[in-house]
Amino acid sequence: MLDLHHPAADEIQLTAVMHALSDPARLSVVRTLAAEGERACGSVPLGVTKATASHHFKVLREAGVTMTRLDGAHRYLTLRREDLDARFPGLLDAILAAKPAGALA
Repeated sequence: MLDLHHPAADEIQLTAVMHALSDPARLSVVRTLAAEGERACGSVPLGVTKATASHHFKVLREAGVTMTRLDGAHRYLTLRREDLDARFPGLLDAILAAKPAGALA
C-alpha cells in the first residue's frame, strides 16, 4: 500500500507553507477546502492536466497544508486547518481573507 508523507504538526515550516500557497492553483485548492471541507482530488476544479494537479496536491501535502486520505483507488484532500492555526496563528485567516490578484476592490 502507498504511504504518503505528511509532516507532523510541529515539523511544518513557514517557508514551505508560504511556498505552497504562492501558486494561484494551490491557493485555489486551499480556498475550496476551507469553504467546502474534504474533497476528492478529482473534484477540485483546477483546469490543469492530471499530472499537474497531482504535483500541486503533493506540494500542498508535503508542506503540511493538506492531508491526503486514501480510500481504495480514491484520494481525498482535507485542509490541515487546526495544525496550521496552532503552528502559525492567524496566518491562514489572513491568506484566505486577502483578495485574489486581479480581483476588483
